[in-house]
Amino acid sequence: MVDGSPASSTSSATWAPFAAVQSGAGDGFGVMLGDGLGCYDLDHVSDDEARVFIAAVRERVLFVERSVSGQGVHVFVEAPPAPGSRRVVDGVHVERYSRDRFIRVTGRGL
Repeated sequence: MVDGSPASSTSSATWAPFAAVQSGAGDGFGVMLGDGLGCYDLDHVSDDEARVFIAAVRERVLFVERSVSGQGVHVFVEAPPAPGSRRVVDGVHVERYSRDRFIRVTGRGL
């Protein structure tokens, strides 16, 4: 939240509009997943490993970026709301979310 207190990924009353967080309020800005927006979160992955994974994604890929840590990759996709999941694909730890989840973004494309 703009005052630095934690927001809830399931309570829109705690969310702030983009204009309010552009000044650096809180610990960063991001997007709420849902309404057709999903994300694969790949941990500790090289560019080549990420590209191999992305080539196998069936949903329409909207944007790909390096995560805040610089060691992971976010793959934003068009996706209907579904339960989140965690799995390992070819040695890469992958989480997939498409609802009720806040993802901090960097805008640093892959």
